[in-house]
Amino acid sequence: MLAFLLTANGAMAQINLNKIKQNVLSGTTALSSDEVGAALKEALINGASKGSDLASQVDGYFQNDAIKILFPPEMQNVETRLRQLGMGAEVDKFVLSLNRAAEDAAKEAKPIFVSAIQQMTIQDAFSILKGEQDAATQYLQRTTSAQLTDKFSPIVRNSLSKVNATQHYANLINTYNKIPLVKKADPDLEKYATQKAIDGLFVMVATEEKAIRENPQARTSALLKKVFGQ
Repeated sequence: MLAFLLTANGAMAQINLNKIKQNVLSGTTALSSDEVGAALKEALINGASKGSDLASQVDGYFQNDAIKILFPPEMQNVETRLRQLGMGAEVDKFVLSLNRAAEDAAKEAKPIFVSAIQQMTIQDAFSILKGEQDAATQYLQRTTSAQLTDKFSPIVRNSLSKVNATQHYANLINTYNKIPLVKKADPDLEKYATQKAIDGLFVMVATEEKAIRENPQARTSALLKKVFGQ
């Protein structure tokens, strides 16, 4: 159930957005398309902003198992071998630094999300209203992924250096590649960290979209009261 919790005359009222959706589709609502679209944009901006804010906090990635960035999959054998050699602490430092870089980069996501939502057409808004439970997240993935990658790449590069991830990585790879008979490893760390940071952001946005659709939320603006109070 898609619902919001609104404050009206001091009382809390749970509003069922599915009912609004039905009214809009059946033509029985007095609300204009512009009003419904603007209210949906406001709700989506709130959700996307919260998702990016949570991801960009210290430990926003590192302490969240859903988005924590681990050793690159193609390097699992590298991680295993290094831990066997007693370098577990160094591996852990590298993983922490990867997540710190993602948290640093995630601070730049909010304005990109907000801009994409503000540019939504009325048709986009109604498609999201009528769409799947992650329709808003899918919209943001389609419209922001390329821009996020362009924006995140230099930030992640700088962040990796700032939190010493690049040095940790170089030390680990150099140590591993000196082991006799192993296949040399050297994946693109910046590309991997950038993509994982973006993937994690969309996981957080999807979580917030699910909350908007299923759980009562505090909405106090005049527009939201008018639209979701129908």
